[in-house]
Amino acid sequence: MKSRVFTFAALFVALQLTGCSVFRSYDSELQETNQHLSSGNIDAALAVLEKNNTGEDKDLLYYFEKGELLRSKGDLSGSQTAWRAADGLVFKWEEAVKLDTEKDLSQFGSYPGNDKVRRYEGYDYEKVMLTTQMALNLLAQNDFDGARTEIKKTHEREAVIAELRDKEYLKREEEAEKEGVTTEYKDLRGYPVAALDAPEVIGLKNSYQSAFSHYLSGFVYEALGEQGLAAPGYRKAAELLPNTPLLEQALLDLDKSTDNSSEPAPVASKDKGKRKGKAKEVVVEKPKSQDSDVLIVVQSGLAPARDSIRIPLPLVISGNLVITPLSFPIIREDTSTAHVGQVTLDDKSLSLTTLNSTSAMSRRALRDDMPGIILRTSVRAVTRAVTQKQLNDVNPLAGLAVGIASAITEGADTRTWRTLPNETLVARVRLSPGEHQLSLPSGLGGSKIVVKVDRPYQVVSLRVVGNQVFAAGSARLLTPPAPAAAVATLK
Repeated sequence: MKSRVFTFAALFVALQLTGCSVFRSYDSELQETNQHLSSGNIDAALAVLEKNNTGEDKDLLYYFEKGELLRSKGDLSGSQTAWRAADGLVFKWEEAVKLDTEKDLSQFGSYPGNDKVRRYEGYDYEKVMLTTQMALNLLAQNDFDGARTEIKKTHEREAVIAELRDKEYLKREEEAEKEGVTTEYKDLRGYPVAALDAPEVIGLKNSYQSAFSHYLSGFVYEALGEQGLAAPGYRKAAELLPNTPLLEQALLDLDKSTDNSSEPAPVASKDKGKRKGKAKEVVVEKPKSQDSDVLIVVQSGLAPARDSIRIPLPLVISGNLVITPLSFPIIREDTSTAHVGQVTLDDKSLSLTTLNSTSAMSRRALRDDMPGIILRTSVRAVTRAVTQKQLNDVNPLAGLAVGIASAITEGADTRTWRTLPNETLVARVRLSPGEHQLSLPSGLGGSKIVVKVDRPYQVVSLRVVGNQVFAAGSARLLTPPAPAAAVATLK
């Protein structure tokens, strides 16, 4: 009887230690949410999100997803509120890192718990894209000053991340040497190595700096008449995505506008003189026949999912070489949305330039994280096996119970921001004041959007998911010619 009690107690403790969250399939939850989003039923998508997050203490992912869903629904205010909550959590992380970097790095010496029970702090690219998306919400409402604040925050966040990751790399090397773990992701037989070694992944400087974010910063600073800040934004974007004509042209045009007073005037600031450290505002007369500088932003698809794959890994346990099946994360691409390479503007074809790929950033993040994941997973497996052997020596049934619990809870962390757009494409055009017609490809039902141009600088934002099109700001959608192309408008 005592043996049975001990066995059940060991199983109970093992399950409690791993935490209930190991049984949660975040990917499955978001598949349902995204199915509703792709069909245009945003209310159903929000209902699923709320059903799966009933606790009072909402996590970062909840606010990530809710902000994007509300943006698609047309509730820009609600979207900003959700994203401000997410930004607050990221800010706490930033402050903690600045205050005590070693404490944050100490996680690399903590191996007992499965990665799925670790507090989700967001991947670096998600933290940066959060403020970029918040800036787009504000630009949809022509709030360039508000967008400027979010852009400044993005640059500061990148600096914090860069410093932390440099220290993390050194810490990980020390821990790997200490634990004797030399396995690399390329050594994992059956692992899709090619996905992490693809040219578009290797070509990224890191996983968090986006050419789109920096190009957008250049556009916003230029619109506000701050050419001295616009140039570094465009320059950084060109550095992150070399040989891109759109980025090179932005710098050339900025140089011309500095010497040519006939270029568009800066947009009016809502809080002139209130911003600390603000450069003296440039006031330029706008000619009567002045065209507007319009940035068309098309965000399409959904961020890739993370899945778990089991791979046998040889480990030395108690002096013996044991082949142990362990779980590692892989990237699974979203195929819900066709690539949007061009649009039609006033009956003329307009090519789009891809400035951001969440897929590539996600794979780069995983590529950079894999050494740490392999280290934690390997050490955890060895520790678990030694513990199970010690229990077997005392009570075989107890050891069996722990082994069963370990098998049940074994799995890679599949959490990630799934409603985040996968691709961000842009086109920059000069348009005369008035209404212009923008048409999407026939694969999206040939959806037609009317754009009203009435400012020197404007941003037109479109979101495409499946065959759904969502327009924001100065754009409004006309009734689509094909029933399959359901559309919604953000106002």
